[in-house]
Amino acid sequence: MYDQSRPHLAAPAMTFEQMLERVRYEGAYPTRERAEEAVRTVLAALGRQVTGEERVDLAHCLPVEAALALTAQIPDTEQLTGWGFIKDMAARTGATPATARWDTGAVLAIVSRLAGPDLLARILRRLPGGYALLFGQAELRQPEPAA
Repeated sequence: MYDQSRPHLAAPAMTFEQMLERVRYEGAYPTRERAEEAVRTVLAALGRQVTGEERVDLAHCLPVEAALALTAQIPDTEQLTGWGFIKDMAARTGATPATARWDTGAVLAIVSRLAGPDLLARILRRLPGGYALLFGQAELRQPEPAA
C-alpha cells in the first residue's frame, strides 16, 4: 500500500494556543492550564473511540499538539455510547460526571468547528448514540422499524 496525500484537507484553522483560548472561553476556565488539561483529556478519550479515515481526517483538522493527543491513543475494541464516554472519562480522571460532561462540551464545541459539518457528520455516523449532543449537535436518529 502506498501513502496517498489528502489534497482536500487544509492546514488547521488555528494554532494550539488559539484553540486553548477558545476552549478557555467556552468552558469559562480560570486558567489556560485548566483549558489545556481539558483539551488533552477529552481528545485522548475521543482518540479511543474514533477510528479509520475519520480519525486521520480529524487529526488533520486539529493543531499538531491536539492531533497528537487524539492519535496517541489506541482505539478501544468496544465503542462507548455518549454517556459511557462521559462515565469512562470521569472514572479515568477522578472527576465527577458533571465535570467530565462540561469539559467534553467545551472541547468538542471547538473540535466540531475545526472539523466542519461534513467530517463531523461522518464521525457521528460511525459512533454509537449520544455523541451528537456532546458535539453540540441535535441527536437525529432514524426510528427503528416496528417488529
